[in-house]
Amino acid sequence: MNRYPRNMIGYGPTPPDARWPGNARIAISFVLNYEEGGENNILHGDAASEAFLSEVIGATPWEGKRHWNMESVYEYGARAGFWRLHRLFTSRNIPLTVYGVTDALARSPEQVWAMQDAGWEIASHGKKWVEHKDMPEAEERALMEEAITLHEELTGEKPQGWYTGRCSMNTVKLAAELGMKWVSDTIDDDLPYWGTFEGHRTLVIPYTMDTNDMRFAGPATFGGTDEFYEYLKAAFDVLYAEGEAGSPKMFSIGMHCRLLGRPGRMAGLQKFLDYIAQFEGVWCPRRIDIADHWAAEHPPVTPALIPSEMDKKTFVETFGGIFEHSPWIAKRAWKLELGPAHDSAVGVWTALARAFRRASPEERLGVLTAHPDLAGKLAAAKRLTAESTAEQASAGLDALTDAERTFFEGHNARYTEKFGFPFIIAVKENTKASIMEAMKTRLAHDRDTEFKAACQQVERIAYHRLKDLLP
Repeated sequence: MNRYPRNMIGYGPTPPDARWPGNARIAISFVLNYEEGGENNILHGDAASEAFLSEVIGATPWEGKRHWNMESVYEYGARAGFWRLHRLFTSRNIPLTVYGVTDALARSPEQVWAMQDAGWEIASHGKKWVEHKDMPEAEERALMEEAITLHEELTGEKPQGWYTGRCSMNTVKLAAELGMKWVSDTIDDDLPYWGTFEGHRTLVIPYTMDTNDMRFAGPATFGGTDEFYEYLKAAFDVLYAEGEAGSPKMFSIGMHCRLLGRPGRMAGLQKFLDYIAQFEGVWCPRRIDIADHWAAEHPPVTPALIPSEMDKKTFVETFGGIFEHSPWIAKRAWKLELGPAHDSAVGVWTALARAFRRASPEERLGVLTAHPDLAGKLAAAKRLTAESTAEQASAGLDALTDAERTFFEGHNARYTEKFGFPFIIAVKENTKASIMEAMKTRLAHDRDTEFKAACQQVERIAYHRLKDLLP
């Protein structure tokens, strides 16, 4: 099976109504990354110093050496930045989710006490704040298990959510496997969604890299307080308007003690909090609150049909009749690169249409000639397929007057004699009158024009048949 695992459709054009508590128009998740004391450092058994997300411009790892300036940047986050952010959010009764690196938490007992005393959620940010991308799966699992054990020692309970950040291709699957209620190592949506990873299901609560203070320390930077505030405000305004229009979303804001905890940057955050306080219907939950809400309001549902996961026999049995008496189209479509984006009516239709369009003119002609005449002898003898019977009945072609029957018999005969295939039209998009008018109009076409028109109508018929099977 040629299958593509990435989901390029998500909720598609009609995302679900989040139904946030209190009919909120938006859910804003403030996330504080607590990494200070868990970064790369030879004191922590690492080969070199840290070089990521700091005030040190152009930082590089110092092999076998302590980097005094780098260490002091991180220490500022623990010593001053954390407490500044703690005072701000507790004074406004806004709870946070903390992405806590467990080694960092172990070296910061006062801060952990303050987090828990404020009712903040402490999720796991891994054992150490280091790259996971090159770790063998077994090594990464062992490190994650160690993080969970230490997390429970430090906080009194296991983490319910996970975010590695510098993750590997196995991280999300492992987090689901290890029993996390939610994971956030994605930036792919504005709403949570249920994900299944090698048989392990968990809720994915997407994170953010744009409304994130890390952009104060990277190449695509915020220039200062005003730019940071204006960007947060713009994101809020767009999402709040969507919520007022009936499509509420969530909005993550990523923070770091050593970055946003600096006084010059804090001013932008304070200004943003003042701004959103003017609006009704703003919910500021922890991520575990989002997870519990989503599980209650949008529990996971396994679709009855998942086309991209079907074996060839099942796929052909299910979709072989979509193109009239032409199961070979489904056989060829099954061989295409299918994935989650094809697990819908439009998705399967695209695959089938590709197979049909790639076929030779003779093969496509065979599909056309497999279609019955509209209101013809097969209909009268009740020998149509169930799909064709229902389609013709939807336009009233099963209840014709004598004059209408004479019209269809005559025009069917003239059309087939001229073009070599029956008149085909997507009945569900038409009325009896519009079908009769189309028959008269299309009889004037040349064969090439009408062959193309008939093929397009076959594809439209297939689309409507699929809509009856799939969302």
